[in-house]
Amino acid sequence: MNTERAILSIAMHAAFADGNKDDNEREHIKQFAEQLGANSVELMGVYQDVLLGRTTLADAVTALNQEGQRRYAYELAVCVCDSDGVRCEAENLFLKDLRTRLGLDNDKAVAAVEQQADAIALAAVAPSSLAADVTNDATSNATNHTVDDAALNKTILNYAILNGALELLPQSWASVAIIPMQIKMVYRIGKAHGHELDQGHIREFLATVGVGMTSQYLEQFGRKLVGGLLGGFLGKTGKKAGRAAAGMAFSFATTYALGQLAKRYYAGGRQMNTALLKQTFSELLEPAKKLQTQYLPDIQDKARNLDASSVLSMVRGNGVPV
Repeated sequence: MNTERAILSIAMHAAFADGNKDDNEREHIKQFAEQLGANSVELMGVYQDVLLGRTTLADAVTALNQEGQRRYAYELAVCVCDSDGVRCEAENLFLKDLRTRLGLDNDKAVAAVEQQADAIALAAVAPSSLAADVTNDATSNATNHTVDDAALNKTILNYAILNGALELLPQSWASVAIIPMQIKMVYRIGKAHGHELDQGHIREFLATVGVGMTSQYLEQFGRKLVGGLLGGFLGKTGKKAGRAAAGMAFSFATTYALGQLAKRYYAGGRQMNTALLKQTFSELLEPAKKLQTQYLPDIQDKARNLDASSVLSMVRGNGVPV
């Protein structure tokens, strides 16, 4: 088993560790695996082998011979488990077992990454994290819900730039903040159109159009693998420029298309059915991908000004782009 396949296998094991991934999540992971199955990592084969028990966690761990590879695999597993919120007991047990298998029980660098990812996941599910976003929000009027369309478009663009920038950060935990920021963006769009949304509804909305919590994180990772593969590891995080660029383009486009879809959906009184939501999102993705090139300097500039403290603050609902 090569390195790419081993790390992706560990990520898949992490995705299914809670035993509670719904059919939409599994189907989206499967669809993405099919799309990229012809590439060197053979995603579809990895997906099937893990799901059917043909590739065990022990098999994947044995294939990782370098300390950087083992660290990266564990950091990825933590982020996958944290991607849909605070970890359950089954996920905690999985990570404890994985950490021991990888020989990382006393690794302080790995522990620091885990703490950062956990802090973001915990902040993302706090009820106050959404309410703080609409304080003094210029996109809506609390009395008659008059919408400033230009301001709302600017908000969507700023969230897309921010999520693209998060993928340029070298730290693995940065990607965990992408989905919470998408949830916050949709909340603000719904609020602007007079809809008081909760996290449960927004998560269902994302999953309906194929932007599931865990599946999106795995897709981001898969695109990085295909974009640059793992190659040599740089510093303590091992994130190469090629993989970061691939992730940045995906995160910017997904966030921008999601924002535009939410704007249409809530402006129209939530009348679009599941098929139309999926079709419209797919159609919005293509122009969003082209738009990313135009805003690349803004994405890079945003990345230069992000750190752990500022990212955590935004997830909590402070300093969110307007």
